[in-house]
Amino acid sequence: MNNKPPLPPFTIETANLKVRMAEDAWNSRDPDRVVQVYSEDTQWRNRNEFPRGRDQVHAFLTRKWEKELDYRLIKELWATAGNRIAVRFAYEWRNANDEWFRSYGNENWEFNEQGLMQRRFASINDLAIDPEQRLFHWPHGRRPDEHPGLSELGL
Repeated sequence: MNNKPPLPPFTIETANLKVRMAEDAWNSRDPDRVVQVYSEDTQWRNRNEFPRGRDQVHAFLTRKWEKELDYRLIKELWATAGNRIAVRFAYEWRNANDEWFRSYGNENWEFNEQGLMQRRFASINDLAIDPEQRLFHWPHGRRPDEHPGLSELGL
């Protein structure tokens, strides 16, 4: 099995790196890339869905990004201990009717010894926003280093 550094136990620095790596992967909107950071037997809770294993996670992500267009995500470390990381996040997206949303949430992550995420529990709320209220403006892909994070944006 391949390792996905940084490996647990996490420090504040390595947890922050893991969070940014996850943000970057999700901002790619590429299910093939994203599932590689999860263990083969990963267990999720995401709103009212409970994907198990990489195949179900891949299908979930494919459906997600078919619905959530122009997706842009920012994650921020909340806490870490041992092999666990807690994050808060917000992402902006629009639906097929050009209605914009900002989704806010928290995730609890647990990693195996290889640094693969084996459990992910997410709680998420959606808020309809006007296009003028959008705060996440960067080209598709990785959030630029100079773009403010959640705390800097007051979110």
